[in-house]
Amino acid sequence: MNTLQAKKIVVAITGASAMVFLHSFLQLLENEQIEVHGICSESGEKVLQLETGISYTQLPGVTRWFDSKDFAAPPASGSAGYDAMVVLPCSMGTLAAIAAGISSTLVHRAADVILKENKKLLLVTRETPLNRTHLKNMLAVHDAGATICPPHPSFYLNPKSIEEAATTFSWRLGDQLGLEMKGRKRWEGMNV
Repeated sequence: MNTLQAKKIVVAITGASAMVFLHSFLQLLENEQIEVHGICSESGEKVLQLETGISYTQLPGVTRWFDSKDFAAPPASGSAGYDAMVVLPCSMGTLAAIAAGISSTLVHRAADVILKENKKLLLVTRETPLNRTHLKNMLAVHDAGATICPPHPSFYLNPKSIEEAATTFSWRLGDQLGLEMKGRKRWEGMNV
């Protein structure tokens, strides 16, 4: 059982598809009254605009945004007191930077800080098919302490829309963060 009970987290948005999962997850965090600070990469902002028609500043539940080039922002330091970080969606370029320990943006630096502080880092990787480099980078971040969480909805819960499917995946992320999540549906076995 996951004993982490996140109260303050960083959510980073990078330039990969799957923004429907981001919106759902941020709504879940808002409902759970989690303090959320955000970082959005330049390419993340472009993909978010393309897929949703909104700016990252219009997303729900984020109380504070930091520029992805601001290395003086709180997520750049272990003393800022974050419990966890979620990169949603996580591009393969971001995965590679984290795997190699390269901190060329605040997203990369914040992930590096979370790992060095032995905190929970969830990477919602979004790419298919995967090449050998992607797989090696996934193994490297796993070995460093991160958790890879591709955005796979729980279809066995019979979601009726894309938004409901996104919610089932958000619940899985919430489980990783140790959240209670009122209304969270779980598999109860087959009625055979």
